Amino acid sequence: MKTSRISQICIIAVMVCVIAATPAFAAKTFLSIATGGTAGTYYPIGGAIAQAVSKHPDIQATAETGNASAANANLVAKEEIEIAFVQNDVASWAYDGEYMFPAPLTNLRAVAALYPEHIQLVTTKDIKSLDDLKGKRVGVGASGSGTWADATAILQVGNLKMDDLRAEFLDFGDTASRFKDNQIEAGFVVAGYPTAAVMDLTTTKDNITLMNFPPDFLAKLSRTYPYFVPSSIPAGTYRGIDSDVATPAVMAILITYSKVPEELIYNFLKTMFDNIGDVHASHAKGREINLETALDGLDSLNVPMHIGALKYYREKGMMD
Repeated sequence: MKTSRISQICIIAVMVCVIAATPAFAAKTFLSIATGGTAGTYYPIGGAIAQAVSKHPDIQATAETGNASAANANLVAKEEIEIAFVQNDVASWAYDGEYMFPAPLTNLRAVAALYPEHIQLVTTKDIKSLDDLKGKRVGVGASGSGTWADATAILQVGNLKMDDLRAEFLDFGDTASRFKDNQIEAGFVVAGYPTAAVMDLTTTKDNITLMNFPPDFLAKLSRTYPYFVPSSIPAGTYRGIDSDVATPAVMAILITYSKVPEELIYNFLKTMFDNIGDVHASHAKGREINLETALDGLDSLNVPMHIGALKYYREKGMMD
């Protein structure tokens, strides 16, 4: 009897070991994706990406709310979160320690480009070029914001300085309010279109338009600051703007940090693009995320590619 009981215990112990060792019972890797506020674009798309990536048997991904690009870059650099949404220009400044980053965050790594976020220079209809901004009251973004830094770069390429304008440091909401009260004549907005603040202005005021940037300026801007890509806002996006508007865009991208395992980032990308239909169904901007554009604004960026991303894109024949 005693021998039989010992045999049973041994058999049970072996079965437990076998079950624990089988892939079906392997522990999942939990992965967090920092997005933005729940009212923005990053959060719903981040949730859809997390859902798609969680179809991998070894990954459980979760989208977390965040304070968008600058805060997300700092979270990743501190290794407090594995993946984050940022604008590619902000990622560049973070890596180099410029603008709102007092020190370089050199452990950041690029993962994928997602979709463009457009520079929308809202103006009154009498303003036709950057030179026309001289002496005008212009909203240039909140002090220290990504919009402010983008405006600074664009003005520089246009041979202008902030001192040439009557610069007002305003966020999107304040820019719209000042326009309505005729207190400014132009304002920079950096966001995916259609942007609610711009829609509100074009439906309530008849003298509002968007600046159409010349091709040579867009080319020069991209040469000087490779994180800007030439793009356009389609005709009819806003009331009264009946032709396409040529304008620069920055890319919303995903970043990680250098110590995240190669295989995790490889599996993240492979599973995301294998299930990209889930992301396309989540949001209008989600439909712009595709493997074919996954390197847009990244291949000339100073932030290095993560080794897991390199492995994936090389496998797809997209990189040497």
